[in-house]
Amino acid sequence: MNPSIPATANLGQLRKRAKELLRAHRSGAPEALDRVKSVHPRPSDPLKLTEAQLVLARELGFPSWPKLQAYVRRVEAHGPDLQHAYHSDVDYYAERAYGLLASAEDGTADAVAAFARWRQPLTRQGARTVVAREHGFDSWRALRKHVGNLAGSGEPFARAYRAVEARDLDGLANLVDRFPELVRARGTNGNDLLGMAGATCDERLSRVLLDRGADPASANAHGWTPLHQAAYSDLPLLAELLLEAGAPADVPARGDGGTPLIAALFWGHRKTAELLAGHGLAPGNLRVAAGLGRLDLLDELLHPDGTLSAEAGAHREFYRPHSGFPFWRPSPDPAEIRDEALAWAARNDRVDALRVLVERGARVDADVYRGTALTWAAFCGRVRAVRALLTLGADPDRRGTFGGPDHGQGVTALHLAAQNGHLDVLTTLLDAGADPTISDESHDGLAEDWADFGEHPEAAELLRTHRLSST
Repeated sequence: MNPSIPATANLGQLRKRAKELLRAHRSGAPEALDRVKSVHPRPSDPLKLTEAQLVLARELGFPSWPKLQAYVRRVEAHGPDLQHAYHSDVDYYAERAYGLLASAEDGTADAVAAFARWRQPLTRQGARTVVAREHGFDSWRALRKHVGNLAGSGEPFARAYRAVEARDLDGLANLVDRFPELVRARGTNGNDLLGMAGATCDERLSRVLLDRGADPASANAHGWTPLHQAAYSDLPLLAELLLEAGAPADVPARGDGGTPLIAALFWGHRKTAELLAGHGLAPGNLRVAAGLGRLDLLDELLHPDGTLSAEAGAHREFYRPHSGFPFWRPSPDPAEIRDEALAWAARNDRVDALRVLVERGARVDADVYRGTALTWAAFCGRVRAVRALLTLGADPDRRGTFGGPDHGQGVTALHLAAQNGHLDVLTTLLDAGADPTISDESHDGLAEDWADFGEHPEAAELLRTHRLSST
């Protein structure tokens, strides 16, 4: 027998079920005796109510009746909006709190609403309080205590998360079959199991959940949907599966214009971006045209004299896929809009778009937000774009920013290509005169050090040999 907890369960119902087991055991029912065997060394001995309650708790996956009681009380008190803890690292929740704060500062509607719901200021302390309250706890300390005991708590959502993390298809299916409400339940910051499954890059997990009623349109507190996650992780098969299941392709996340297409183009995920573009070009601005290499759309948005249409710079409030990137506010400055589009064309290897953009006023060495066109092309291994940018006058030694504030200050294209082991890009840059003796400003590392850190020995050796031969 595999009993479950209905979504509408309450303690009264569970107590009734324990008493029913007690009565059945006293009457000698074979099924009741079999159930008691799991927790009682002498199952035929007279049974106490507390022992019947323990049997029920264990059958539901909880180590004790008090643990089950605490869980059900929290669900009763907060209903379907309750967020469930699932990660056993207490520091994880602080990171999620600060991520929620960053989304609220960016104006993401659900994140702003969470702070308003609990009347908390947009501060780190306020964010921790919001996350604790969303989980059903009065304080951050109470949430931390709960998380510290989470591994042995038996809570269904945490067990389902562990099945997702382990890519345990059968375990996940069994849990969701026993607890169907899991496909609608939410974890920290509104993340559900379908979104978590997408982060594993295993489409089979998502199919298990979709087949059992998971909502492909569900979004977390950042507005991030499973389709955003598929785009972010460059999973075209998952994206296709979600689209077939009815996932919307035009919803924004982390700011106006942050559609799944934008999430794919941000990282230069061409295959997934092209799949999504087949379902609409929203938001249809200049960086979309550049990232997709759509010269027809580019001509409509950026005129030969360098002037822009109104749509070219619209819906650009999305600028970072997660809070690890620093705060920024896009502006309506035409130069910024052109220069940003150049970087998006570079990371997606759209050589023809690069040439048109530079001809119409884009500055080849501009660092609009966390990366020049050349550093983005180098990071993504876009050797055609690297060559085109060098021909268009890009400085191979231009220092700039990249990624998070602790990652790329004063980096060059060599550093970024070395980090990812792109040998063809490194060779192209070195042939163009790139200097391998330049150190970045965050870690004081040479490009060869970045290759060593990224575990790319061939790249490190190439850079080291070139540096020594030139001194």
